Amino acid sequence: MKKLLNRHNLFLAGLCVFVFLFSAAIRINPAIPLFLVILYLCFREKFSKVKKASLLNLGFLFLISFLIGQTMLMHGMPFYVIPVSLIPMLSVLLLDSLEVAYFLSLATSVSLASLTSEPFKAWFIFIMLCVSSILLVNKAHKRTTVIRAGFIAGLIQLASLILIEYLWINSPERYIMLLLSSLISGIVVLGVLPVFEYLLQTVTNISLLELADSHHPILQRMILEAPGTYHHSLIVGNLSDTACNAIGANGLLARIGSYYHDIGKLQKPEYFIENQQIKNNLHDTLSPTMSKMIIMNHIKEGLELAKKHSLSPALWDFIQRHHGNSLVYYFYRRALEGKEEDQEVTEEGFRYPGPKPNTKETAVVLLADSVEAATRALKDPTPAKIEEVVHKIINNKFIDGQLDECDLTLKDLEKISSVFTKILSGIYHSRVNYS
Repeated sequence: MKKLLNRHNLFLAGLCVFVFLFSAAIRINPAIPLFLVILYLCFREKFSKVKKASLLNLGFLFLISFLIGQTMLMHGMPFYVIPVSLIPMLSVLLLDSLEVAYFLSLATSVSLASLTSEPFKAWFIFIMLCVSSILLVNKAHKRTTVIRAGFIAGLIQLASLILIEYLWINSPERYIMLLLSSLISGIVVLGVLPVFEYLLQTVTNISLLELADSHHPILQRMILEAPGTYHHSLIVGNLSDTACNAIGANGLLARIGSYYHDIGKLQKPEYFIENQQIKNNLHDTLSPTMSKMIIMNHIKEGLELAKKHSLSPALWDFIQRHHGNSLVYYFYRRALEGKEEDQEVTEEGFRYPGPKPNTKETAVVLLADSVEAATRALKDPTPAKIEEVVHKIINNKFIDGQLDECDLTLKDLEKISSVFTKILSGIYHSRVNYS
């Protein structure tokens, strides 16, 4: 009995009741919502990776588009001008999931086609439009790509209509309407995209590239006030991007996350080694406990700065998680060396607050951040030494449990290590003195 009453089964039961009541309210064939429920069960594993809030918003989007399509049909408009491609284009841009986009395409196509007088013809044209829109918009980095995708998808829809009508061309104005409808759909997607980014608490590749602009106020401050941190962030971005691409993760997200992961250092840039002059270390005059507090506080201050500048919550994770709960070893060791007999120095007191990385992208940035800093400190950076440092850092993070909450595999770590070694060897190799 308890198995039958678990949350998942109750959710499915409630979903079935809702769709049947909804279908009765708007007077459509109950076979359609039944088909949608079965379709959801088939794609259930793919949806498990998507946040529930995102699914609710996409469900709301599906409902709105369905009602818009139904209204257009009720007012005698031809089915081929319905902006069916809105849902798949938005879903693939927002969730970066082809499976979810295909599911929504099939659900939308079948639902709206069932309302027309020629359901198979409408479904065929709808599904061709949706699939072509998804493939053309997938991994889009520019806004012009979305508009171009709308136009090309319109051409494919036009060709589908001509083919299914056995090449019988009549009423040229309807073909113009079809192309305009697809083009307008692309423009509408760009207009509503920021709204759904806010609702779903996510960021698209298009917005990420805008954040990469060095004229962003935060990056401008880093260039002027913390140039060492800015340069470090650029290298971490290159390392993370290449490593993520090697393991099938989102390299662009990791790169932009790297650019902003250390923005908290802007509050006290002079206390971080990359911004200090060689003979002037301010921590020499501070106690290990005070130094530790200043160093660790850049996480909290970075998060506050990100919220102040309305950065996407997707970037907050890189600020919060790029150290996990790792040990601030240097000041911990100094505290142990300088402690008095009755003084207690605990390892927990010198650990970052976390949380640990929970995605491949945030985990790669954590590794790249540590590896770049350690490699920079090498006195004679030969390829062999760099490779040794890279392996040592990654092994230590793995043993310390910093990668426990992400889904990186040992094979992934090998690829990441290889990428880091290759790039860092090219940056920090020894140079011939020509003077």
